[in-house]
Amino acid sequence: MEETAHRFAFNNRRAELFDGFRRAYGSLRAAGCNGVYLDGSYVTEKPHPGDYDVCWDSTGVDPSKLDPVLLDFSEGRRQQKLTFGGELFPSAPGSDGRIPFLGFFSIDRETGGPKGVVRIIEP
Repeated sequence: MEETAHRFAFNNRRAELFDGFRRAYGSLRAAGCNGVYLDGSYVTEKPHPGDYDVCWDSTGVDPSKLDPVLLDFSEGRRQQKLTFGGELFPSAPGSDGRIPFLGFFSIDRETGGPKGVVRIIEP
């Protein structure tokens, strides 16, 4: 987590987004999540990204221990963006009903080719 902050939270806007990500990550970990992948313009050199995208491993997660906002996908994930500054998706069948979100995140929207995402690993 500290390496990720050092690499990506290099200005006030990015630090603000990272704070939201850190809070969401804390809720996910407390509920049993062991895999989180950070994506979107946040993991680029863009100085002022609008938000970040996260895909989280839902295996073994107790939904009753999650912040309910993390399961609220209404209004284009409006509450997630307001509360945490980004959009967070469980790694279940994705936007097309077939590809898990991690697979969806690993495809470049412009070229259709593969792209990387940042995996957050905590001991």
